[in-house]
This record gives sequence, structure tokens and C-alpha cells, in this order.
Amino acid sequence: MYIAMNRFRVVRGKEEAFESVWLNREVHLAKEPGFIEFHLLRGPQQDDHTLYASHTIWASEEAFHAWTNSQAFRDAHKGAGQATHGMYLGGPHFEGFAVLQTVKP
Repeated sequence: MYIAMNRFRVVRGKEEAFESVWLNREVHLAKEPGFIEFHLLRGPQQDDHTLYASHTIWASEEAFHAWTNSQAFRDAHKGAGQATHGMYLGGPHFEGFAVLQTVKP
């Protein structure tokens, strides 16, 4: 498996607008080959921002990269810059992880 995350430092006071953009968007990930799960995470608040992360789980790194090179990816992200303009301190920070171990109950 492969986990892909983007961290967003959202300017304090812009949290509701940021969450609205994400929670009210049209989502097509479930149709993508190799897609397993998505989470939008809200983290701790700092003086100037609140930390958020998008967290996706994929069957493989190859499946994730295939999606990032697809028309579906381009469609999902078109207009994202305008919709979130002025909400971030810096841009999103991507982190990708190969899953080495999974423990379930």
C-alpha cells in the first residue's frame, strides 16, 4: 500500500472556508483504480494557522502516480488555486509513504 498526504497551513480565521471547499466538492476518487480510502484531517492550531492534511490510501505507489497523471486528477484539481486563494501560509506540502506494516484489531 501507499499513503499520500498533503499538509495545509490554513490561516487562522479561514478554517470554515477551507473546510467548506473540501467538504462540498464533487469527489470521484472511489472510481479510481487502486484507490482505497480518503481522510481530511484537522490538526492543531498555532498562532497564525491551523494544520490540515489530506490523507489517501492507495493499493500501490504506481496506482497513486497513475491517478496523478490522469485526466481525472486534472479535473479534480482545476480551479483549486482560485477556490483556496489567500487561505494558506505557503503552499500544500506533499508527503508520500510506502506502507511497511499494517496492524488491525
